[in-house]
Amino acid sequence: MRAIALGLACLTVSASAAFAAEADEDAPAKPTVPNIYLDLRTSYAMIPAGTLGLGFGTTSLSAALQTLAVRRGTVLPNGLPAAKAIAIDLPLTVDVSDRVSLYGGVSGSTADIGGGWSTFDITSWNIGVQADLYQQNGGRIPTITLQSTLTQSVPNEQGMTNSFNNILEFDYALDEDETRGWLAGMQYTYTTIATPFASIRPNTILYAGGYYQWPSNWKFTGRLGVQSFGGAQLAGRTLAESFTQPVLRLDLDRMDDNDNRLFGITAQIAWTPKPAYQVTLRTPLYAVRN
Repeated sequence: MRAIALGLACLTVSASAAFAAEADEDAPAKPTVPNIYLDLRTSYAMIPAGTLGLGFGTTSLSAALQTLAVRRGTVLPNGLPAAKAIAIDLPLTVDVSDRVSLYGGVSGSTADIGGGWSTFDITSWNIGVQADLYQQNGGRIPTITLQSTLTQSVPNEQGMTNSFNNILEFDYALDEDETRGWLAGMQYTYTTIATPFASIRPNTILYAGGYYQWPSNWKFTGRLGVQSFGGAQLAGRTLAESFTQPVLRLDLDRMDDNDNRLFGITAQIAWTPKPAYQVTLRTPLYAVRN
């Protein structure tokens, strides 16, 4: 309104300039406070014998099972039995901008790896960043996103694990509103164990997929890929065999008009080489939502 008032006072502002100023007035202001929320995720997994919790974005669950396997390795002479696990991730997330998000928090889990369920406890912490290195914005080059997460198991003692997980994803939108498009990417996970008697080799996933968002703001995403794991050893014997097998992930999310996630459910099948199943519920708790 200031620009319009000055124009009326001076009577020298052109009609086109006045209309431009009015359009700027009507444009929504950018939020001054970023989104801040607890990205609560609850996962349940069923894992076959002889392998660990592997797949898309499962570093907290994997860290808990890896550490438990190493600690109990001396009493598992026949290798890892089939396992069931429940994990709750509580990363506090701050969307610094529409391109960068920072997060960090703790994860708790309980697992039955033979002999009954372990006590539910805090089993790891993590910090990470997700950033759009390039945004498509209607162009021909897809959006390029990098996500890096460092996960460390607790307590800090012999047998603890450190996992560094990196995801590089290419998102090619097929319309201006980015409600449908194609995906392609790679996930690479490197894990170290605080003991000279055990080792876990890297895990790599190459994948492709796509997504579609309905006018009701329900969004479906599918990813199909190939996972290659180098295996795990303890005291000269094999804890988990190496393999190269398919992995499938399906996501159904409820978004708001500003593409903030309100609810999500993820189903994953990873052949390791026998099928491992995981279901994850995402129920973000917003302190600030723009």
